[in-house]
Amino acid sequence: MDVIFRCPPELESILPKPIPAKRGLPDWLKAMPTHVDAAELGLELQTVKKCPPFVDAMGAGWLMPLAADIHVENGRFTWDWDPPPPSFANYTRAPLSFHPNHQVIQTPFYEEDRQALKFTNYWSVTLPKGYAMLATHPVNRADLPFRSLTGLVDAANWKSLVHFPAIWVDDDFSGVLPKGTPVAQCYPVAHETLNLKMGLLENEDADALTDAEAAVRDTDGAYRRLYRSKPE
Repeated sequence: MDVIFRCPPELESILPKPIPAKRGLPDWLKAMPTHVDAAELGLELQTVKKCPPFVDAMGAGWLMPLAADIHVENGRFTWDWDPPPPSFANYTRAPLSFHPNHQVIQTPFYEEDRQALKFTNYWSVTLPKGYAMLATHPVNRADLPFRSLTGLVDAANWKSLVHFPAIWVDDDFSGVLPKGTPVAQCYPVAHETLNLKMGLLENEDADALTDAEAAVRDTDGAYRRLYRSKPE
């Protein structure tokens, strides 16, 4: 599948580029051991680094990067970024803006004394016909001091920029949110009507489940070796 990204020509040399999410796995995951001793249980346990669904979700789709360094101190957000003037259209030059909290009133994100953030994105995204772009917080990235909200955009037809709203969650954070920090993880989603069909686990389906349970119990890495498909 071709995913096409375009940015204003005057920003091409200074913007970080979107990347496949598998190239943006965090340092804490890379440094994490695959096994750990659980002395109180008398066992050696596998960590989530050995769980393909956990890691595959983090590596699926692509990551959208923060355009510039954001300095955070005592609840104030500033930046030192002076991009060239727009060559067309009147897009915002600020890498960060805000949503009045009234826009999320009566949601779990609302706080009376806190505005929502909006990370400015300078890359348009085009997907093939029949697909939309699901944008959400980078998967399993609770280490980030914000939580991006989730949205679904018809990126096959929408030709403008898509920005990423977020809630700042770490009041103790002080320092720099670096340029290139992933602010959203995106996936292509097919425009298809879902027909939810219910059934029973019996006959060959019950046998398949029994075989899978036995394989996981008896074979190290059974899901990864026997059941996990790789992208074509």
